[in-house]
Amino acid sequence: MSKIPPKPWPTGLADTVEPLVMRVLAPNPSPYTFTGTQTYVVGDANGPDCAVIDPGPNEAEHIEAILAAVGERKILAIMCTHTHRDHSPAAAPLAEATGAAIVGCAPLVLKTDLPRSDEAFDPTYAPERVLEDGEQMRGTGWTLTAVATPGHTSNHLCFALEESGALFTGDHVMGWSTSVVIPPDGDMGDYMASLEKLMVREDTVYHSAHGAAITKPKQLVRGMIGHRRQRENQILRLMGERSRPVAEFIPDMYKGLDKRLIGAAEMSVTAHLLDLEKRGLAACSAGVWRES
Repeated sequence: MSKIPPKPWPTGLADTVEPLVMRVLAPNPSPYTFTGTQTYVVGDANGPDCAVIDPGPNEAEHIEAILAAVGERKILAIMCTHTHRDHSPAAAPLAEATGAAIVGCAPLVLKTDLPRSDEAFDPTYAPERVLEDGEQMRGTGWTLTAVATPGHTSNHLCFALEESGALFTGDHVMGWSTSVVIPPDGDMGDYMASLEKLMVREDTVYHSAHGAAITKPKQLVRGMIGHRRQRENQILRLMGERSRPVAEFIPDMYKGLDKRLIGAAEMSVTAHLLDLEKRGLAACSAGVWRES
């Protein structure tokens, strides 16, 4: 992951990134969120209505900044790409303040017979309408189409702005870092399939929830697919040398890794191993992984 750039960051300011899109940065920087979560307001700044994508954390100053960016427009939809705590908690208070509907990804449902992974998720998220792949939300001069992209989370959606060719990618594709895939909800096989899905689309720019706009999207996605295949090959090579628990893959695979990110790296390796196991290329016994 990239280092967080030095301050000042434009937290709370409405930045116009293209004619129909404004961006508001939340005050929640971290090694996992870069300079913070980027909320997008979609619609003509002088028009009657708009949509808010990824309202972010439930922070009063951030909600006030979103409302300032919206101005006199009516919010037709508060749209969440997924329900991690840095993306959706502001949806409920923003809906309460404006009467807007919460629309977008499905609530997260975890299987109870698997290890819990809900600590990072927003339990308050309650959409009025769940968008399926290809379904649309429309306003005055703007149309947002849901693009199902599971993998980072099982409920992840991207949103395509039909009028401009932009795709709001949430955490699925980011310019500053690869996306973390954490089992049991995150699934590496699904994530790779979702990357391949974007490769056949004709989006011209990606606006992710963290980091700068991605102006060469296919080039980046191609590189991300290659990076994941490289990680997979590293794992297969290391298992070929000897069987090992997940923690013993990390020193060979992530040189100079920030200690705060070791847990995330272990989860990513675990996601790869589980995918390899599904494909009959790896097996695990008592926490030790080996070639199959």
